Amino acid sequence: DFREDSINAKATPVYILKPDNSCQGQGIFLTRNWESVSPKEQMVAQKYLQKPHLIDGLKYDLRLYVFINGINPLRIYLYKDGLARFATSKYQKPSERNLDNLFMHLTNYAINKDADNYVEASGPASEAVASKRSYQHILKLIEEKHGIEKRKELEAGIADVLIKSICMVQPH
Repeated sequence: DFREDSINAKATPVYILKPDNSCQGQGIFLTRNWESVSPKEQMVAQKYLQKPHLIDGLKYDLRLYVFINGINPLRIYLYKDGLARFATSKYQKPSERNLDNLFMHLTNYAINKDADNYVEASGPASEAVASKRSYQHILKLIEEKHGIEKRKELEAGIADVLIKSICMVQPH
C-alpha cells in the first residue's frame, strides 16, 4: 500500500516510517522514496502532515487519555487533562536539507530529550516554554489566541473523532 500510494501520488509526499516492533522513537525516519525501505522490513508508514498547527513555531502532538466504561450502552470518558509533546527545533517544511532533522519533524520524547534545547518543566511558570506541556495549557493558549468559541469547537471535534474511532472498531 505504501509503495502504491507513493507511486500514484500527484506530488512527492513525505512519509514517516516506524519499525512495527520498536518503541521510543528507535528506527523512525522520514523519506520521500518508497525504495528506501526494504520489502522484507515490517514498517508502519504514515503520510507526513506538511502544514501542522504550530505553537511557538514548533510541531507538537497531543496525548489524551480515554476510559471506556461500557460498550452497550457505550460509555466513554475523556480525562480532562493530557499531554502535549513538542519538537525541539523550529518547524520548516520538509526538504532534502532537513529531512533527517528528527528534532524538527518528530515529537517523540525519547528523541527530543537528547536535544540541546529540550526544556524540562520545573513548575507552572516554566510550562509555557517546556517541551512537554499539559493539554489544558494548550487549550488555554488556543482560547487566548482564537477565542472561547474556537476552543469549544476544537474540544467538540476531538470528542467527535474519539467517539467515531471507538464506534468504528465495534464489535471488535
